[in-house]
Amino acid sequence: MKISGTITALVTPFSKDGSVDYGALKALVEEQTAAGVEGICSVGTSGESPTLSHEEHHKVIEKTIEFAAGKCKIIAGTGANSTSEAVSLTKAAIGYGGADACLQVTPYYNKPNPEGLYRHFMTVADLGLPVVLYNVPGRSGREIPLDVVVRLAKHPNVIAIKEAAGSVDRVSAIKYRLPDFTVLSGDDSLALPMISVGADGVISVASNVIPKEMGDMVRLARAGDFAGARELHAKYYPLFHDLFIDVNPVMVKEALWMMHKIERVFRLPLCETDDAKLAQMRKTLASLGLISG
Repeated sequence: MKISGTITALVTPFSKDGSVDYGALKALVEEQTAAGVEGICSVGTSGESPTLSHEEHHKVIEKTIEFAAGKCKIIAGTGANSTSEAVSLTKAAIGYGGADACLQVTPYYNKPNPEGLYRHFMTVADLGLPVVLYNVPGRSGREIPLDVVVRLAKHPNVIAIKEAAGSVDRVSAIKYRLPDFTVLSGDDSLALPMISVGADGVISVASNVIPKEMGDMVRLARAGDFAGARELHAKYYPLFHDLFIDVNPVMVKEALWMMHKIERVFRLPLCETDDAKLAQMRKTLASLGLISG
């Protein structure tokens, strides 16, 4: 299976009482599919996975699959820093059916050595659901070494890697060693340069806000129209930047709240941003015509 294009790292909306807002989730998913994104990643970092209970984790993925109605690929965020927990979450995703792949984050906090990383990902891959590796050393404290990626890519169920280390050079290194292996950018502002050296798309935060525009930029780049893609990149770069002036997913949820798509609700330890950052996001959204000035 090939995953490419724009995959939205979808937020998990909450109601005012702090519970998951499945009505808002349905509207978000339907907006994404109508805009033509190639995929949705459910309950990843942007989906506030660390604050969801296991029951909520399962239900959000299940409902996302239901709401998408086969109109795009679904990547279920089922990673964890405990291999047994990652296995449990992945088995649940397999059990209710409809997920095309799972996203497996580098085990965080315990910082396993290369062999531990290899065994962790292989254990999950052996379950049968295609695996997208998630290299995000800024959050996990550990990079997946290139040699480990090469070893893992031999497994038929390890189909891609999300590169969120901020390095275009690492994409080149992966494609040099593994020319046919799928690489997905994990950074909106680096999606275009990463595609230029061989990445196949992006798992995007910005496409929560601009799904059609992000999809258009990626499709132009993948078709070799880098001039057209650069125009969209330049236009939306301020949004790419401002989505990360506070820890993700705070700013994307603030943006969606200002666009009247979700409530302004987070779960601790995440909370609202400060007034200065909120004003900056409001100005950027208004300049792009996404909210009234």
